[in-house]
Amino acid sequence: MDFKEYQEFCKTTAIYPDSAKIMYPALGLAGEAGEVANKVKKIVRDGLPEDWRGQAAVKELIASEIGDVLWYCAALATDLDMPLERLALDNMNKLKSRKERGKIGGSGDNR
Repeated sequence: MDFKEYQEFCKTTAIYPDSAKIMYPALGLAGEAGEVANKVKKIVRDGLPEDWRGQAAVKELIASEIGDVLWYCAALATDLDMPLERLALDNMNKLKSRKERGKIGGSGDNR
């Protein structure tokens, strides 16, 4: 599967009013990213389970939330009339440039 196919699929499951375009997926993205952070926070607090089955279960919970984040990214990109593939490529090129210029670390958008 590629980004285009995934974004097209997400359109078929995006059920929210046109009046909520952009806002609904942006808020959902923030919420799902928070769920990823919350699961990781609990690992910081409690540690990973020592048995491999427990570790796998925790990883799967986080992976599921990452999938939800990806869905909201696709929905938001659709509402902005932008291909998800283009956003990924633009981001990759930005990071590649930063790395080549020794600016991968630090802060600020214009590095």
